[in-house]
Amino acid sequence: MAHNFLTDTSNETGAGLPKDPKVVIDRFLDAIWAERGLSENTLGAYRADLLALNQRLTSRKVDLIRATRADILEYISWRVDGGAKPRSTARQLSSFRRFFRYLLREGVIAEDPTAQIAMPKIGRALPQSLTEEEVEALLGAPTVADPLGHRDRAMLELLYATGVRVSELINLKLSQVNLNQGVLRIIGKGDRERLIPLGDEAQDWLKEFIEGPRVEILLERQTEYLFPTRRGDRMTRQAFWHIIKRYAKKAGIGKKLSPHTVRHAFATHLLNNGADLRVVQLLLGHSDVSTTQIYTHVARERMKELHSRHHPRG
Repeated sequence: MAHNFLTDTSNETGAGLPKDPKVVIDRFLDAIWAERGLSENTLGAYRADLLALNQRLTSRKVDLIRATRADILEYISWRVDGGAKPRSTARQLSSFRRFFRYLLREGVIAEDPTAQIAMPKIGRALPQSLTEEEVEALLGAPTVADPLGHRDRAMLELLYATGVRVSELINLKLSQVNLNQGVLRIIGKGDRERLIPLGDEAQDWLKEFIEGPRVEILLERQTEYLFPTRRGDRMTRQAFWHIIKRYAKKAGIGKKLSPHTVRHAFATHLLNNGADLRVVQLLLGHSDVSTTQIYTHVARERMKELHSRHHPRG
């Protein structure tokens, strides 16, 4: 049961607040544990963050409960000066936010000192990509003599040729494919529509699949979905994720792979081969070019890697 600061009078100051900041922290942890059932690790991280803040405040003769925005900013900049990374700072700030919001809710403080503090920007991890050789090996992994293997090959070809999202791929309907014009009509996030050109290779695999193996998979059943399962249903994201993992293993690709990795490869290889960033943005369906820009970093890293491999001294 969470303690209420306003009714529990043990170990309190004249103002009706616990004297010991550690008691305050423990009460907070009891309360969030009761509300959310958090793990021991999470609670331990909150405790460590708050005790570290309290220690710094105590050395500056500031009471934890009466900490102001300036006090918290001073603590953050002191830690950053000491070499703290943005991710670690963001985690601590998140702990402080939850703590002071709790005090605010309990009526202990009148305003939250963390409310106007912005989260530090955390550099996004570069998406892992595949080399062009690895993509070839992945595309060649399905056994195309089998109708389901042919379907998988067509899906992989389409994924690499267009960079569509997995959700867009599994929800693709026959009516969205125009083989005469060689384009896909994709309904993306926020119901935004985009047209994506299909390369000859992807068109050939699709045409072959629609005319033969797809009919064999469906038998007498009907579905509007382009890539049905053996039961004639729409494929799930999980099922396609397992398909990719299976073929990656078969192709001898040691990297952790997901359908998104193939989307990354599509974007990176286009940029490596000189495509314009705005064009790649349109093809991927990114509403903001800054999302697409992350692929230029991947392309740049790859070029650096190749350069050092071919020019070890350069």
